[in-house]
Amino acid sequence: MAKILAVDDEPDILALIKRALEKDGHLVTTAGSPDKINLKTLNYYNLILLDVMMPGTDGFAFCRKVRSLVDCPILFLTAKTMESDVMYGFGLGADDYIKKPFGIGELRARVNAHLRREKRVKRNVLQLSGLEFNLAAKEVTAKGQKIPLTKSEYGICEFLAKNHGQVFSKEQIYDAVCGYDAEGGSFTVAVHIKNIRAKLAVYRLAPISTAWGIGYKWD
Repeated sequence: MAKILAVDDEPDILALIKRALEKDGHLVTTAGSPDKINLKTLNYYNLILLDVMMPGTDGFAFCRKVRSLVDCPILFLTAKTMESDVMYGFGLGADDYIKKPFGIGELRARVNAHLRREKRVKRNVLQLSGLEFNLAAKEVTAKGQKIPLTKSEYGICEFLAKNHGQVFSKEQIYDAVCGYDAEGGSFTVAVHIKNIRAKLAVYRLAPISTAWGIGYKWD
């Protein structure tokens, strides 16, 4: 059982989400607005579903505000599926998005896939390219300092590092990290890698190279 927070200003959608996910045994808390959420309770949740277009504080603003406070997956629920909107959401630290209107099957599959990845037990440590991967804690450190990667950014780094020297397309990376096909996968990987590179550049590290017209690899 996972503890899930769903935030949407449409009561019917909240009722649908609650009904669907409780069938999988999850405990679902709903809120009609980010302004009604006590930020001190956020670490209680294993996953957050967040509508984008809401009056008052919208989903993008709320994600920006809380991403540094929680490390659980944040999934956007949105009708804003222009590439620029999706890229902006991933840049804020979201892990995935679900396009409105969505089907019950898709909602349950995506939520459960993210929760499964959270539960995977990994016990060894990987040292490569000046970085140390703690595969149990899903953390990366450089020179003893933890690098603030999102879940998706960490997943991409781990996948490429474990397969260093091999070139993978954006689609292969997305499928390997997320475990299922999703809209926008061909370009969201590029957004994540841009963010990863910026964070690693602080430590003068640049292990991810681009194979033009093909994809990316960890050198």
